[in-house]
Amino acid sequence: MSDDLDVARQVLRTEAEALIQMGEGLGQPFTRAVELCAAVTGRVVLTGVGKSGHVGRKIAATLASTGAPAMFVHATEASHGDLGMIGSGDLILALSKSGETKELADVVAYAKRFGVPLIGMTGRADSALGRAADVLLLLPDAPEAAQGVDAPTTSTTLQMALGDALAVALMARRGFTAKDFRNYHPGGKLGAALKTVGDLMHGGPELPLVEGRTPMPQALLTMTEKRFGCVGVLGDDGALAGLITDGDLRRHMDGLMSHAAAEVMTPSPKTVSPDDLAADALKVMNDARITVLFVVDQGRPVGVLHVHDLLRAGVI
Repeated sequence: MSDDLDVARQVLRTEAEALIQMGEGLGQPFTRAVELCAAVTGRVVLTGVGKSGHVGRKIAATLASTGAPAMFVHATEASHGDLGMIGSGDLILALSKSGETKELADVVAYAKRFGVPLIGMTGRADSALGRAADVLLLLPDAPEAAQGVDAPTTSTTLQMALGDALAVALMARRGFTAKDFRNYHPGGKLGAALKTVGDLMHGGPELPLVEGRTPMPQALLTMTEKRFGCVGVLGDDGALAGLITDGDLRRHMDGLMSHAAAEVMTPSPKTVSPDDLAADALKVMNDARITVLFVVDQGRPVGVLHVHDLLRAGVI
């Protein structure tokens, strides 16, 4: 067991050192690659074979899910008709550790013939791919993690990480936000957390609202009928002025029924916007130790959100 851990730790150290080396060596070619990807009017086409091909599929998926249209074309299949999938408005990002992968020859020739920009990700600048690329993303000369066996380990980690760096840099350049990310991830736990408050809130006739001058007996009826455990109090301008909860009722128990809603409410309650993420609303609830939030638009209440709504949606 100890030997296994020693081997694993050495693998991680080897790959971590290579990643640091690559990060320190990044320069103008990386910036140029980001510029090309940001300017493309079609898709970023990833290509490669073997382990580089598998990494290419992952990079294509990451780019596509973060707002940069992308796809993977296997270099071998490209030579048998799939070159037709690459258009003049596309960009090719070819992966090969050695840069001499013969299956890439037809892809490189196609790029040159039709003026498709070519970014090469390889470990050798003097390779066929390195010389042909319009932009070369050069991987550092770092050892593979398996001692004595040249199995792709460090090299594929570097390719994967460089692809992530490219995707995140593109996100930053385009101002891609979590709200944009939500559009590409509607399902599962992640999709739930990226829903907006407006997707989950209750609005219209479900809103528990009274005016500030409303007598407390009537306010209590509204609070009971709407079943959110609270009632919002409107100001004269129609904005949300305050909130009455069970805690407010207990604090004003003496002579409660003789008061108006504005006299019992807690002013300036916590609120969220319809455009806020459900995950952000949950954080507000957790931080304030509350279970209900009113949703306001320019100060006016448009909805109410209960922690149970987040639970049902899978946010929690």
